[in-house]
Amino acid sequence: MKITDEYKSKCVTATEAAKAVRSGDWVEFAWGASSADLIGDAIANRMEELTDVNFRGGVVLNPLKFIENDPEGKHFTWNSMHMGGYERKLAQKGMAYYTPIKYSEVPRYMRENCRTDVVAIQTAPMDDYGYFNFGVSVSHYAASIDRARTVIVEVNEDMPKAHGGYDHTVHISRVNFIVEGGKRGLPILPSAAPSDIDKKIAGYVLSEIPDCACIQLGIGGMPNALGKMIAESDLKDLGIHTEMLVDGFVDMVERGRVTGMHKNLDRGRMAYSFAAGTQKLYDFMKDNPSVAAYPVDYTNHPFIASKIDRLMSINSAVEIDLAGQVCSESAGPYIISGAGGQLDFVEAAYNSKEGKSFICLPSTFKDKSGEVRSRIRAMLTPGAVVTDTRAGVQFVVTEYGKVNLKGMSSWQRAEALISIAHPDFRDELIAEAKELRIWRKK
Repeated sequence: MKITDEYKSKCVTATEAAKAVRSGDWVEFAWGASSADLIGDAIANRMEELTDVNFRGGVVLNPLKFIENDPEGKHFTWNSMHMGGYERKLAQKGMAYYTPIKYSEVPRYMRENCRTDVVAIQTAPMDDYGYFNFGVSVSHYAASIDRARTVIVEVNEDMPKAHGGYDHTVHISRVNFIVEGGKRGLPILPSAAPSDIDKKIAGYVLSEIPDCACIQLGIGGMPNALGKMIAESDLKDLGIHTEMLVDGFVDMVERGRVTGMHKNLDRGRMAYSFAAGTQKLYDFMKDNPSVAAYPVDYTNHPFIASKIDRLMSINSAVEIDLAGQVCSESAGPYIISGAGGQLDFVEAAYNSKEGKSFICLPSTFKDKSGEVRSRIRAMLTPGAVVTDTRAGVQFVVTEYGKVNLKGMSSWQRAEALISIAHPDFRDELIAEAKELRIWRKK
């Protein structure tokens, strides 16, 4: 059968495609800016026919109609591997649940541990050879498809076709149903405006970055501030190897900071696993041979990423204790985001030749009552999740400075971290360190 004939035979409406979902199924549905909303809405319309359908995804940017229409979870459950702001609100209402991950391992979870009955994802239009490009979200889609009973693609004509390394497409022979979605645009993730504190923290990090470094940025105001500062700096011949491609990288390219010519892997190319940002980013990605889309077990695997010299990993955190344990995913016991690939890159950057890993956080925050509290604590908030172990953390940066914890004893760590805490909390932290017997008398 010709590819064009096969395409026509598999084209159905979203309503028809949604019939492939059965009670008890697990559905791989959305990651980042890629969400098969037409199919999702059609599944929502079948709510009374279905029970115990579990959806899986993460970093969701569009509303999930099937979850919002079923607030008591009698029919559908959302399982998130990384919660963005929208999913966080669902979780606070008991309408979403977190799946702990180490992001580099997720494709293996899909192949060995997770049940996947249906994959319903958004793709670019099919090319002349029968391939649908995953575009802005490669992540673990290929691994999910390996296990699925049914594969449904929702074609978005606005999805940029991304050049890749491997596992960034699915062939029509593996697809069961095609839903044509026309030109639907992509959800916009605005760059968070950096605060003055973000800029100060970014300045400390910028001073540690040499020419020819390879950059990984996390999400948030501080990494965004650093991206802008790198773009405006005199750095040259930088490379990009990251899990998430964001607007800041486009700024660096446009200002001539990025060539990638000193990368040990993917020379001259920016490797990523998923992307989310403004239309500027999506336009930049479209059919761009300098961008390489890979599954996350390539971009994030510490053994792979650490082969790149001068890998600089910059990520944010919620809090850190005086031992150096970092929490980046919860407020006490309540999940607010996820581990993502932070630990992957903390390990990879430190094991990279001349590489450096940075955990960045403002020294304080305001709680719900408006009271100012320190993010550097004697001990983590009860119930807080340890994202990065104390032995793994290298640089910690606040607006009051930076410290390198590698090789430090317990009292040295306490002393170093208190030195970059907000001055208003230093005496209190010293007193707590004494109680914990990690403050050396001088």
